[in-house]
Amino acid sequence: MSTFQTGNFWRRLAILACCSLPLFSSAAWADRIKDLASVQGVRNNQLVGYGLVVGLDGTGDQTTQTPFTTQSIINMLAQLGTTLPTTQSLQLKNVAAVMITTNLPPFARIGQQIDITVSSMGNAKSLRGGTLVMTPLKGADGQIYAQAQGNLMVGGAGAAAAGTKAVINHLLAGRIVSGATVEREVPTSLGQGPFVHYEMSITDFGTTQRVVEVINREMGPGTAQAVDGRLIRVNAPEEASSRVAFMGRIENLEVRPMKMMAKIIVNPRTGSVVMNQMVTIENCAVAHGALSVVINTDQQVSQPNALAGGQMVTTTQTEIDIKQGGGALMVLKAGANLSDVVKAINALGANPQDLVSILQSMKAAGALRADLEVI
Repeated sequence: MSTFQTGNFWRRLAILACCSLPLFSSAAWADRIKDLASVQGVRNNQLVGYGLVVGLDGTGDQTTQTPFTTQSIINMLAQLGTTLPTTQSLQLKNVAAVMITTNLPPFARIGQQIDITVSSMGNAKSLRGGTLVMTPLKGADGQIYAQAQGNLMVGGAGAAAAGTKAVINHLLAGRIVSGATVEREVPTSLGQGPFVHYEMSITDFGTTQRVVEVINREMGPGTAQAVDGRLIRVNAPEEASSRVAFMGRIENLEVRPMKMMAKIIVNPRTGSVVMNQMVTIENCAVAHGALSVVINTDQQVSQPNALAGGQMVTTTQTEIDIKQGGGALMVLKAGANLSDVVKAINALGANPQDLVSILQSMKAAGALRADLEVI
């Protein structure tokens, strides 16, 4: 990454940091309980299936290299009344083996339609324009909970000719909106007996206590009790319609959570660095520089004159150049907010890749007031 690109990266990050300051400094900022917690037992269930996509324009699996596609075609045709020998060598280019994944939402009823994702598992070139043949979707218990079928929508595009290939986005995965129909329901209960349990999204004793206080203030003393830093037990009406109305009121109550945790997320593979508003640094000194070692090897030939009677000799000359650049020791003052942190680190001239090492060293020295997470 060039110095110009690095400067642009940090300038954009500093602008975003400054623009976000008013949002985090507002004392009236609050979240709804439904954004902070979920009802215990009310959850999605993952479904998965294996099927075939047909109707591809010569971009399907090469069946000679994907025997499971050939076997699937033979099995499907057998169920439809057409029998082929298992030794039959099929050369089909318009069929691809795929995996179908989706989430079965809570309280889903028979006949409800849900979206599905279709992904190639063979060596197909593209799933664009294909149609998914009826495929059962199973849960973790092996039971069939939905049936999937429909025309596949792929967001990418591509073309290839004479050894040249151009692709935009991804061609081997797509979605089918309302592509699956629920065939089996998953029983979901709202609590156990007279109680409903809320699970906080993060373990924070302060925020959990504030949620309990808001519920008791709005719904009556003793309605909610904190079991631990994550679980809240709420005394709710046992009649179904009254319980739904009661929970609807609770989930829309507003709570001002405790200050968020100072955290930095670093992705060294992409060079992405994201830090929230609570990140600060203490006074520290950091030396950042790059050691450059360049080795040049040159082959030189020494050839004697025609009448000298000598032999041609090849010699190797090697030049080693070592450069140390930008290794000055810089003092970073304590930063009170995100923009100060960005400006301080930007003064070192570090690119996102170098920033990972700098942040880790600052954390080890106790100068970085944040949790550092590398993903």
